[in-house]
Amino acid sequence: MTVNGLHPDGTIAREGGLDRVPAAFRSVVDAARIEVTSGFGADRLHSAYLYGSIPRGTAIPRVSDLDVLLAFRDEPGDADHARVRAMEDALDQRFEQVNGVGILLCSTDKLLSDLERYDLGFFVACLCTSWIGDDLAARLPAYRPTSLLARETNGDLDLALVRWSRQAAEATTSTDVEALTRGIGRRPVRTGFTLIMPRWGGWTSDIRQAAELFGTYYPHRAAQMAIAAVVARQPSADLSVAEMLIDDLGRWLADEYVAVHGKKAPRP
Repeated sequence: MTVNGLHPDGTIAREGGLDRVPAAFRSVVDAARIEVTSGFGADRLHSAYLYGSIPRGTAIPRVSDLDVLLAFRDEPGDADHARVRAMEDALDQRFEQVNGVGILLCSTDKLLSDLERYDLGFFVACLCTSWIGDDLAARLPAYRPTSLLARETNGDLDLALVRWSRQAAEATTSTDVEALTRGIGRRPVRTGFTLIMPRWGGWTSDIRQAAELFGTYYPHRAAQMAIAAVVARQPSADLSVAEMLIDDLGRWLADEYVAVHGKKAPRP
């Protein structure tokens, strides 16, 4: 693998591995496996994946989340979502080394669909680590850092801006603002990186590196993106920071993204 996250043939290398899980988080991962396999039988659950800093080996105790994707054989329902919320709460309360547990649910049909080929499909094939069951990545293509991939992964930032603007207007306390910036999290940095990804010609999920790379192509926005990278790791209770990320950097980023790569295909 080259230093810019690609295989020698120019395709994006898959991140993470179960052998990279830091020792401090192995008990969490083991407990989560028991929760998932006991909560959902093989007739419902096709496979499960870890993603984020834990399988990449960069997780920090009491700072990092446990992030999981469950792929169901059919469309998950309300009861499935309720069961997962209970799992999240139980694991979060039991293990102090994680700063939250997030479990996504999706059907295999959606993950393998043509519409999601360069969004959720890419997510599974390149950003997720196979954990339980048969790996869906075997049924997905190899990916390259193209404009098509950029458009389909992050070409809909404008939709998030509408939601964040509403939440900012409703925020009345510092706790509300901190929750908002935590929700914004890594999205501006990810979007900024995929904006320049085809020109840079590689892939990274490292927040600091992504922000720095963006700044080399857009120096007039580098300082704002550096702030976004800090907020991605440590949410801010400062409303002006949230407003900058939404109304200034965010709005500019959404417009520039569409101008460069086009708008993401709409979802039903």
